[in-house]
Amino acid sequence: MDEDRRPLSFWLLGAVFLAFVVFLYGPTLTILVLSFQGPEGGLTFPLRGVSTHWYELLWRGSGVIDIWASFRRSLWLGLVVMVLTTVISLLAGYAFRRRFFGQGLLFNLTIASLIVPSIVVSLGIALEFRLLDDAVKAFAEEHGIEWLNEGYTTAMGLFTSGLGAHLTWTLPFGLLIMFAVFNRFPNDLEEAARDLGASPWQVFRHVVLPLVAPSLVGVALFGFTLSWDEIARTSQAIGDANTLPLELQGLTSTVTTPEIYALGTVVTGVSVLVIVLAFLGVSIAKRRAAKRVLG
Repeated sequence: MDEDRRPLSFWLLGAVFLAFVVFLYGPTLTILVLSFQGPEGGLTFPLRGVSTHWYELLWRGSGVIDIWASFRRSLWLGLVVMVLTTVISLLAGYAFRRRFFGQGLLFNLTIASLIVPSIVVSLGIALEFRLLDDAVKAFAEEHGIEWLNEGYTTAMGLFTSGLGAHLTWTLPFGLLIMFAVFNRFPNDLEEAARDLGASPWQVFRHVVLPLVAPSLVGVALFGFTLSWDEIARTSQAIGDANTLPLELQGLTSTVTTPEIYALGTVVTGVSVLVIVLAFLGVSIAKRRAAKRVLG
């Protein structure tokens, strides 16, 4: 019986792990519970009734400024960032398999954006676009282009400076994943395909892409979720239109009802939904591939 007993270290480490899980997920679960307060509920416990009142208020758009417009902006931006991050990471990882001039410098410059503080990156992008705006206005004034001088405001926007700011955050993660994948890639499969007469495109399409597809799903998840939740790099480089996280951050100082908890739960729920759909997609793809092999 003594041999079957767990040592004291097991229970101590288990307690530490449990405390870590509570610390990690406790705030999210607390916000989830408080978002179902009754109409008279506040921002703290105890609960004053249980209802979906604050979700209904959020759905109607009353009490929160421009919430659904910011939701759509974040969604579209996240999808564009996801696609670009996936495609660029795949092509860059494939290209880095061969040596070329400036390879190390390009890699270090790409990864450097993970080291630089996010707010510094945001300020740098904002300054860059302000200089671009000044150059455009100076050009219009010098050449007497009145419509450009009077109508031009700024090049900063959701899919210009905002997109660039988000890519500085998502691309390094995607590149690191694809570099690790291609470092372990079985080159003999490509050689066998070429020996059988496959063209470079056929090798990429029928050999490389299917093998790295699960990793591309991970890159896509990184791209969307990192963009969806990003605040610091967006704060100075987004222009006039706020994304949903920026809107949520601004509401923390003005909204004093559980509606903000409902909004936070919706934001978190979207991220979880994307992850679940991605895992379902991978599972379905694997089953279909297995059926083709068995068939």
